[in-house]
Amino acid sequence: MINVTIENFEAEVVAASHQTPVLVDFWAPWCGPCKVIGPLLEKLELAYEGRFKLVKIDSDQEQQLSQAFGIRSIPTCVLMLNGKPVDGFMGAIPEGQIKAFLDKNLPSADELEAAEDAEDAQALLSAGDPQAALNKLHEALSINPGNDDARYDYVKLLIETGLLDEAEAALAPALAQIPKQLRFEALGQFLDAVRFVTTDDRGNWALEQFDALISANKRDFDSRFAKARILMVEGQWTAAMDELLEIIMRDKTWSNAAPRKTYVAILELLTPPKPKAKPNETGKAGGGIELAGKVVADLDPQAQLVASYRRKLSMALN
Repeated sequence: MINVTIENFEAEVVAASHQTPVLVDFWAPWCGPCKVIGPLLEKLELAYEGRFKLVKIDSDQEQQLSQAFGIRSIPTCVLMLNGKPVDGFMGAIPEGQIKAFLDKNLPSADELEAAEDAEDAQALLSAGDPQAALNKLHEALSINPGNDDARYDYVKLLIETGLLDEAEAALAPALAQIPKQLRFEALGQFLDAVRFVTTDDRGNWALEQFDALISANKRDFDSRFAKARILMVEGQWTAAMDELLEIIMRDKTWSNAAPRKTYVAILELLTPPKPKAKPNETGKAGGGIELAGKVVADLDPQAQLVASYRRKLSMALN
């Protein structure tokens, strides 16, 4: 349990809630019901073993925070997730009702274990052990099949290691979602490209063979598309998009817009994951608290590359 003030609110509540749900208990020393519910919340924080973080705000001492959250009576508890309030309750309700509130809003122990396995997999992958990473991701999905982040990483790694049938089977539940997530559609395009390279005779062609055909006929879209897919599988992403763009500029609807769909898939595969909030970051906090400082603009070269090629696609489609 942590006592929060305006000085540490950004770090202990807003930024922290991007990592773990934060339950904010607004209380005051003179409040009788606060003295009843306070120990219950501390007891449950221990019992839930890291599934949420409890912080306390003295509403008398921190009136700016109380006003920002619209607190009208105490005790009031507000659950923060990803920097924003998502649910809450007022009054010294019984322990059973508090547990029901927490269970409704918090990830289960299994979901947390699956998330830890997914994080371990990334560390193993960075250490150069893709098989161990695959095992961890498979374990994460076995525990929590609804972990879309783990499923994405698992399918992508299966494709990259050439386990295409396994990748297709693991991807199927995500492609059955309505609506489909763009990132899983992108993996489907990536899988199709790898299958083309490994099963089509042109998958073994040298790039110069395609260049000769394209030089003779700028509208040889079959050759351009085949070349782009080979470049995609080889990780030559920008060269692949350049080739796809040549098709799109000449015929936006060719082959049921397959070049556009593949181009969008590459953009999605290249898009860096959103960075998690850090305690020293400042800006507009949940509940409307404005803290000093400016958020530094995203200077990630990968993000800039993606933005540049998004603009190129937009211009080609207009």
